[in-house]
Amino acid sequence: MNDYLMIIRGGGGLDSSPEEMQGHMAKWQKWMGGLAAAGQLGGGEPLMSEGKSITNSGATVLDRPLAEGKELVGGYIIFKTDSLEAATELAKGCPGLQEGSDLEIREIRKMG
Repeated sequence: MNDYLMIIRGGGGLDSSPEEMQGHMAKWQKWMGGLAAAGQLGGGEPLMSEGKSITNSGATVLDRPLAEGKELVGGYIIFKTDSLEAATELAKGCPGLQEGSDLEIREIRKMG
């Protein structure tokens, strides 16, 4: 069993009404609950929009809000499965796809 990182970019739902937000959250909870029950969820959380960027070999630190849009990384999920193909199939059930998110799935390389 290997670990795969799913990076969630873009999407909507943040400007929704409280009722719509509750519906979005229910879909996410159901999907992630199913992954957890199957032993395929290694973790995952949404990310805050505020952050820091470090450049110039560490000489420059920018404290800034991160831009909204398709390239904004909004969260991540870690899958536990046997192959990249299996992780990709799990990702196809992500509720974020219905909200316009793009997903990237990558195997986490073990060190050592």
